[in-house]
Amino acid sequence: MRIYIYSRKSVYTGKGESVENQIEMCREYISTKIPESDNAEIVVYEDEGFSAKNTDRPQFQQMLRDIKLNKPEYVVCYRLDRISRNVSDFSSLIEDLNSYNISFICIKEEFDTSKPMGKAMMYIASVFAQLERETIAERVRDNMLMLARTGRWLGGTTPTGFTSEKIQEIIIDGKIKTSCKLKDNPEELKTIDCILEKFLELRSISGVSKYLIKQGIKSRTGKMFSLLGIKEILQNPVYCIADEDAWEYFTEHHSDVCFEKTDCSNKYALLAYNKRDYRKKSAPRQDMDKWIVAIGKHKGRISGKKWVAIQNILKDNIPTGKKPAIMHNDYSLLSGLIFCDKCQSRMFAKQRSGKGGNRELYDYICNNKLRGGLDLCDCQNLNGQQADDIVCEYLMQYTDENSGIYKLLEKLKRDLQGQTQKSPIAVIDDKIKKCNSEIDNLINTLSHGNLGAAFIERVNARITELDKELASMKEEKARLQKDVNIIADREIQVDMLSTALSSFKDNFHTLTIEEKRTLIKLMVKKIVWDGKDLHIFIDGE
Repeated sequence: MRIYIYSRKSVYTGKGESVENQIEMCREYISTKIPESDNAEIVVYEDEGFSAKNTDRPQFQQMLRDIKLNKPEYVVCYRLDRISRNVSDFSSLIEDLNSYNISFICIKEEFDTSKPMGKAMMYIASVFAQLERETIAERVRDNMLMLARTGRWLGGTTPTGFTSEKIQEIIIDGKIKTSCKLKDNPEELKTIDCILEKFLELRSISGVSKYLIKQGIKSRTGKMFSLLGIKEILQNPVYCIADEDAWEYFTEHHSDVCFEKTDCSNKYALLAYNKRDYRKKSAPRQDMDKWIVAIGKHKGRISGKKWVAIQNILKDNIPTGKKPAIMHNDYSLLSGLIFCDKCQSRMFAKQRSGKGGNRELYDYICNNKLRGGLDLCDCQNLNGQQADDIVCEYLMQYTDENSGIYKLLEKLKRDLQGQTQKSPIAVIDDKIKKCNSEIDNLINTLSHGNLGAAFIERVNARITELDKELASMKEEKARLQKDVNIIADREIQVDMLSTALSSFKDNFHTLTIEEKRTLIKLMVKKIVWDGKDLHIFIDGE
């Protein structure tokens, strides 16, 4: 018999049962409630630090894969919401388990899908779990709206031009609660004023960037402003005065505007909440209909009319797709793949004004030089077509079967395979299995009555000792598995490089620009231009 135990604990709360307690209670349930489970193989899956908003959890996904490979008789968890609070996710899981004839048990609610009533109650409970999640989300948004109306700064990195200042206010039932507001940083605000004014004059982020570089104006970290950093400043409503133009702009874009038009004045600026979706990787900017906009307690730097004008310029400057970007174009092979030796920045292709016969004329130029001219980097430009031809010609010499790189790759592959075969993961798995089995037997022994106190103490001491050994072995297994995965990835890279070499000569001239770039990336680790010579570093050498 094979039984899987799943446990989960969210990072967002210190309350509730730990994953260790969940597993222990599941083990106890299995030993007392599931017939013939004394010799069952129990596999435990632990996700600590993951919420139940979706099933994108490493150990949960591993369990789903293992279910297909090694079908268990039961999947056991502590509570239903440990699996998911989403009805569709939960329903899909139950359907999958039913198709494999696997029983699903929640010990807290005592649901068992092997019984018709248990299956029905499971679906009903999952509906309430999702309702609870949606209610929590709504309550969080309501609280955010309430806080937004006060115009307070809710914490985090303050925008350029401001610091955070603690204040005290009587907010609820006469209780004094500490909150923060934005406080002017005069030196940084001079930079903000400069960025806003220059953008309205030049109508170009890169133009503003070049101006700041020439003037030696840097960010609070002491570095040059990035293009993205300048754009973030231009888009941030924190610098916009809360006047009627601003109110109409955000109202038209269906934001939650937490003040009336009659509240508008030139006294204070805006604060915007919920601008980014922190549930997703890299926290992307949300549509404005999800923003919460309020009047802050700091002064604005630009009128609503001018701020709206900036947003319209930014919108008009979004690439339409008709003009190829510098990084991705249909004429150069090495754009973004070459590095400037002087400043370590990437070099990108830029077309010249004329054409040479049937060929585009272009150069590879250091990105810092593109941004700030000679003030940032004075590296000599590189003739684009000549550079492409040189690299392709250089790579062709490696396509000969007698080339030493093939022998090197074969040796590298054999070494990698040897390292994989020597991995002691299988031995550790056996030790973990024996350790779990001994713990199960000891716990089963404790479940019987009429045991002496001294005996119980010795058994508990042994279980504690085994738990420590088990934790140590799991850590060692995780480390070894990471090494195995790295080796496996390296093997794939070696195979891909071998394939790329064999197909380079015969197929290269028939490929598209994008396909050629992909092939070059497989073979080349790095290309460096020092102003005189082009240095090509081949992957695997």
